[in-house]
Amino acid sequence: MAEPLTNPHDRFFRQVMARQEVATDFLRHYLPPEAAALVDLSSLVAVSETFIDEHLRPHHSDVVFSVRLKDKRPAVVYVLFEHKSFLDVRVGFQLLRYMVRIWERWPKPSGALQPIIPLVVYHGQWEWRRPTNLADMYDGPDDLRDYFPDFQYWLVDLSTFSDAEIRGETMLRLALLALKHIRDRQALEEVPEIFDLMEKLAKTESTAEFVAIVLRYFVTGSDAFTEADLRQSMEKHWPEGVTIMSTIAERWIEQGMQKGIDIGMQQGMQQGMQQGMQQGMQQGMQQGM
Repeated sequence: MAEPLTNPHDRFFRQVMARQEVATDFLRHYLPPEAAALVDLSSLVAVSETFIDEHLRPHHSDVVFSVRLKDKRPAVVYVLFEHKSFLDVRVGFQLLRYMVRIWERWPKPSGALQPIIPLVVYHGQWEWRRPTNLADMYDGPDDLRDYFPDFQYWLVDLSTFSDAEIRGETMLRLALLALKHIRDRQALEEVPEIFDLMEKLAKTESTAEFVAIVLRYFVTGSDAFTEADLRQSMEKHWPEGVTIMSTIAERWIEQGMQKGIDIGMQQGMQQGMQQGMQQGMQQGMQQGM
């Protein structure tokens, strides 16, 4: 599938992690155990910055959280989301660059470096078979290995999880199942839990919007099934959802039309200003001459 400028996987991951309760739930279940024992998740705050290199943005996205350790010292949880359809051998090196940028952006007055917990979330088609530490990229004499930097990152490889092994509350489970099965042609028929979770969320106003986010992802993020396939499976597993999806689709059309109007007005204003400036300059030059 061709990756659009605004990648559907990127957009979905960011929308999911933008919800405080989902981000907290994710880190509670998927941080490395030794880190989870030291982190105070009640202090979790999402940071708006991104550190991804521009040419890698079609394949990666990232979210950054500042957090306090249980001893009150600050730390950073850096989550790199890998949504390529192939494995990237240079992820460890890319993480190192992003970690250095974080240390540069938020230096401690003492000059010391705060801890960063790097996570990689991967939802590709094949199991991740790459080193999860930087030192495994080293290619040189053993006597010089001690001079090569090293760190470990924690991998959450959704391709290795069974559906039953995916943990979390309703919204997180639904999001991770969607990410895991977005390229699976049979998912809509073989994973009815996806519709069970959507039905549960649709009953509450505060979580119904999350269902819209998931439906939009299924429509825009998969080339394994179509919107018609989604409707057909929904009629079988959750008939009430068809009406909800139709309402959401109407809202998407309205939002798209409004966005088009806004862009058109903005472009028209810009063109008008440019033409006005050009005419003014021409008239001024003529009068001056």
